[in-house]
Amino acid sequence: MALYSNHIGNRKARTARNTVLVVLLLLFALATLFPIYFMVISSFGDPVEAGAVSYSLWPGKFTLASFQFFFEYSKYSYRWILNSLIVASSITVSNVIFATMAGYAFAKVRFRGKSVLFSTLLIAMMIPYQVTQVPLYILIVNLFEIENTYRALILPSLVTVYNIFLAKQFMSGIPNEIIESAKVEGCSQFQIFWRIILPLSKTVMAVIAILTFMDSWNTFFWPLLVTNTMEMQTIQVGLKNFRFANTTYFSPMMAGATISAVPMFILFFSLQRYFLEGVTVGAVKG
Repeated sequence: MALYSNHIGNRKARTARNTVLVVLLLLFALATLFPIYFMVISSFGDPVEAGAVSYSLWPGKFTLASFQFFFEYSKYSYRWILNSLIVASSITVSNVIFATMAGYAFAKVRFRGKSVLFSTLLIAMMIPYQVTQVPLYILIVNLFEIENTYRALILPSLVTVYNIFLAKQFMSGIPNEIIESAKVEGCSQFQIFWRIILPLSKTVMAVIAILTFMDSWNTFFWPLLVTNTMEMQTIQVGLKNFRFANTTYFSPMMAGATISAVPMFILFFSLQRYFLEGVTVGAVKG
C-alpha cells in the first residue's frame, strides 16, 4: 500500500512539473511571437491613424492601404527589395563556395601552420562585429573608393569565420579512408573535393546557405554606413525613410517590415530541418 501511495505521489509530482514546464514554454513562445504578431497586425492599420502614433494591439479597421502606401510612397521600394536579394544571394553563394573550400583545407589537407592559422581565425571570430566596422569603412571609402555600390555591400562578407568553422567541423567527421582510397585511384585534391567531399557535405552547405542568407538579408548597420542614396539602400535601411522628425508612418513601415520578413518565413518553414541540424553540426568532434 505504501509503495502504491509513493507511486501515486511521484506521478502527481511529475505531472505538476510537466504542467509548470508547459506553462513556461507557452509564456516564452508568446513573448517571442508577440513582436511578429504586432508587426503583422499593425501593417493592416490605416496609414492616417499610424501618422497619429496611436498604437494598439488591434487596428480600428483592416485595410491593405498601408501596403499600397509603402510601394507608392517611394519609387525605390521595389529597388530596396531587389538590392537585398542581390546582396544576400551573392553573399550566400560566396560563403558556400569559400567556406567549404577553406573547411576542407583545414579538415583534410596537411600544410605547415594549419593549426596556427585556424586558431587565429577563431580568435578573430571573438572580435565583436561592431569593432571592425570603422576600419572596414575606412578601407571601403578612402582606400578602394567603392562606397554606395554593390561591391561595398558584398565584399566585406564574402566569407565568414563562423561558416569556415562549421564546414571544418563537419568535414572532420568524414572518414579519412574515403579520401585515401580516392588518392590511390589517382584523384587530385580538387577531384576529391568536387566528387567526394561536396556530395557528402550537402547538409552543412545547406545550413551555411540558410544562416548566411538570413544574416545578410537582415543586416542594417553596414548597408546604412556605406550607402548614401535611396537607390542603393536595402529593404532594412529603406524602412527608416518612413520616420521623420515630427511623425512616423507607422503602419506603412510595419507593412514594409512584414514584406521583408516573408522570405525569412518561407525559408524557415520550408527548410526548418536544416536549422535543427545546424544547431549541432558545429559540435561534431574534429
